[in-house]
Amino acid sequence: MDMKVAKKKLGLKERYRTMTRDLGWIPSCQTQETLYPYATYEGIRIHDWDKWEDPFRLTMDAYWKYQAEKERKYYAIIDAHAQNNGHLNITDARYLTALKIFLQAISPGEYAAHKGFARVGREFPGVGAQVACQMQAIDEIRHAQTQVHAMSNYNRYYDGFHAFADARDRIWYTSVPRSFFDDAMSAGPFEFMIAIGFSFEYVLTNLLFVPFMSGAAYNGDMATVTFGFSAQSDEARHMTLGLEVIKFMLEQDPANLPIVQQWIDKWFWRGFRVLGLVSAMMDYMLPKRVMSWREAWQVYGVENGGALFRDLARYGIRPPEGWDDAEKAIDHMSHQLMLGLYQWSFGTAFHSWIPPEADMDWLSQKYPDTFDTYYRPRWEYLRQCAAEGRQFKNFGLAKLCQVCQLPVVFTEPDDPTQRCHRSLEHDGETYHFCSDGCQHIFEHETEKFIQAWLPMPALAREFDLNVPAWMDWVGMIDGQDNGDYEGSRDQQHFNAWRGLATTNQ
Repeated sequence: MDMKVAKKKLGLKERYRTMTRDLGWIPSCQTQETLYPYATYEGIRIHDWDKWEDPFRLTMDAYWKYQAEKERKYYAIIDAHAQNNGHLNITDARYLTALKIFLQAISPGEYAAHKGFARVGREFPGVGAQVACQMQAIDEIRHAQTQVHAMSNYNRYYDGFHAFADARDRIWYTSVPRSFFDDAMSAGPFEFMIAIGFSFEYVLTNLLFVPFMSGAAYNGDMATVTFGFSAQSDEARHMTLGLEVIKFMLEQDPANLPIVQQWIDKWFWRGFRVLGLVSAMMDYMLPKRVMSWREAWQVYGVENGGALFRDLARYGIRPPEGWDDAEKAIDHMSHQLMLGLYQWSFGTAFHSWIPPEADMDWLSQKYPDTFDTYYRPRWEYLRQCAAEGRQFKNFGLAKLCQVCQLPVVFTEPDDPTQRCHRSLEHDGETYHFCSDGCQHIFEHETEKFIQAWLPMPALAREFDLNVPAWMDWVGMIDGQDNGDYEGSRDQQHFNAWRGLATTNQ
């Protein structure tokens, strides 16, 4: 007599193997070296690709199911935000400056990461690595799309959101993250994984997404909170994967250690320089703040980063070369960069402002050893200039760092009264740097970084210092998208519409 026999259900580990490793094959018509030419040229030695372990054991069918559920919830909230005039629920329109920088600088970076993971997924011989990169490539383009969709509602009411793609490619402050991703995407596949999987995901993500999304909630922006929560589960997976990639390389061959350490040194410093924009957003651009940049660094940099490098010490990895200089810069970098953004506000596709007295008191409390001594006097001088009708503007071209592309506005690690400026000669040309960290990167990869495209020298060369022509090229409308927040159209519109929504006028 026939009996019904229940189909054997695969365990999690078996299912993962069936849906990933068993999908691979060894081609007979071409050699491995021909198919994967970039797997060896960086010098990384991999002896067994089957040792690559995805810590989440996620398969494609489960991936699509989870992502689809998140998409349904996300777009339901975005629709509700738009239909209920969510743009009037924010604290005030100064908050939009943080959103504009995010849209111009970070969202295009997500798209660049998508392209990068799609490429390295093709260049790795191992099936486990290919599947992991494929999922992360899809994650990254989804993040770019949801961020653009979440902020598109603000573009209907406020200035500065309309040309974010041009701003990303052509404005001086967005060239900082752009050069970060261009550098990563022109690197080999293993270095790309350190750049994005470790530096961007592990170092940057915690300091960007967690405090910034909390700040969005504090400031009434539920659209941004929603895309942050939607992305956060992916980010946790990306961070874990980035760490596993480092361990995988170190466990495969001891000869990989010096190469990995050098990449960690480089990409920690490159990521830290990108965080300069994040520090200004946290300390100055959120009308209602969750924590200071210093407090966020203490939690996510010192404590989490310290634990990470204690874990990696068993492989011989030490903390990055620029770690001590980074710690010395924490109490200064947001103030120095915001002062720079204010004096060049005619060249930014967002508004800036002199902090009101209450904000300066908050900064004094959060930075008791530095703000009142070094930065409050400068802001008070700028306030006096504005009161006398002569707003301080710097029409000079700032020297840009050849590596990170930030203006040379930071100070020496051990002396906040001295500007940190390094330079060197190469083939008759002088190159400038904002720090020892950036100069060291240039010295190691000179042929790569002498080709860097810097927007301000391009302004001088291609537009003959014609600022209005440059603004037209970057899609910026002078007097609307840039300049001081006080008296701006964003301020006037928000106050008028908020008044209509909350009074009987």
